[in-house]
Amino acid sequence: MSHLPVSTPPAARARGFTRKAWLAAAFVAVALPTALPAAELDITLEIPRMSVAEYHRPYVAVWLERPDHSVAANLAVWYDVDMKADEGSKWLKDMRQWWRRTGRTLTMPVDGVSGATRPVGQHQLRFNDASGPLKGLAPGEYQLIIEAAREVGGREVVSVPIQWPAKARQQVQAQGKTELGKISVAIKP
Repeated sequence: MSHLPVSTPPAARARGFTRKAWLAAAFVAVALPTALPAAELDITLEIPRMSVAEYHRPYVAVWLERPDHSVAANLAVWYDVDMKADEGSKWLKDMRQWWRRTGRTLTMPVDGVSGATRPVGQHQLRFNDASGPLKGLAPGEYQLIIEAAREVGGREVVSVPIQWPAKARQQVQAQGKTELGKISVAIKP
């Protein structure tokens, strides 16, 4: 078996690569498999327009629950983050189900999860299993829970069953009655 001489390409030599370093980099580039596309969870939720005398934006929590109702991942918590002396976090307990399941154990704000309340309209949340709250999430059946509570208003919880990760593309829809509007969930394998 003959060995072909492998020389360092001129462009690599110009950048200061030695023959050994260039061969190592070329091997890594060829030997490593390309990254597989990450499974995605896309949520579109609507905060409906209301005809009321005193309107306040709702606090909203979005999370995944296992069949035993334990919290698998907190996806989003929208609350009044700009109030003085962190007063906004005082009202998080009005989202009762989220508060009892996980909220009381968290120190707010949570990086990558918490944010400001949203105005009336549709809002998109996008997650994948390569990073963020879904990284390392075990395969299985979950409930996507969305809870909204509004000062001088009501409270509503909408639950959507999902399978993670999806074997095929999933599209699920739900409809809130008062504090939440249309909810669309798309899962891409």
